Amino acid sequence: MNTPRRPSSPSVPGAAAPVETRAFEAVAIGASAGGIDALNVLLPALPASFGLAVLIVSHLPAHSPSCLAETLGYRCALPVVEPDAGEPLLPGRVHLAPPGYHMLVDDDRTVALSIDSTVRYSRPSIDVLFESAAHVYGERLLGILLSGANDDGAHGLEVIRAMGGLAWVQDPQTAVSSTMPRAAIALGAVDEVLSPTLMARRLAGLPPHTRTMT
Repeated sequence: MNTPRRPSSPSVPGAAAPVETRAFEAVAIGASAGGIDALNVLLPALPASFGLAVLIVSHLPAHSPSCLAETLGYRCALPVVEPDAGEPLLPGRVHLAPPGYHMLVDDDRTVALSIDSTVRYSRPSIDVLFESAAHVYGERLLGILLSGANDDGAHGLEVIRAMGGLAWVQDPQTAVSSTMPRAAIALGAVDEVLSPTLMARRLAGLPPHTRTMT
């Protein structure tokens, strides 16, 4: 399968502004096998002043405690939390789905947690997060799909783009497991294909939705 070349600006027809001038409210990130390596590049690049809410689903064993939030928190200038149901999704905070729970975004921009059936054999599911976030944040959502060994997240990215948001995937050539980003690329659900290093630099420079666009 041929990997699309990385465009210099969003490939959505009629996009009105370069990525760097678009205003975002949240970034939703999905990771599976090998995705922690990419998260360890992305999150340390975010400054303490980062103005977007960060929502992350990583496929983790459901029946064992996870130290991922603590581990990522050591490397990140932003607080990293496993939120409880009903907590607000705050800008400048990393919200990590707890093991064994789907994490969704409610209409009032609070966290919803679900123990509904697995999706793509996973709970938490990347698709579940992406789809719910897309319907709440619309064009102010950036979706990022990282390394992984199944196709969870590909349909969710498709929904994000359909709702006006932006979709990035990790360059499959840089992924420990390329199945997940390749599935999104094959579905045509991708605006840009980026290495973790370039993705981190671009992400850190994105303006939040509260900033006036010029």
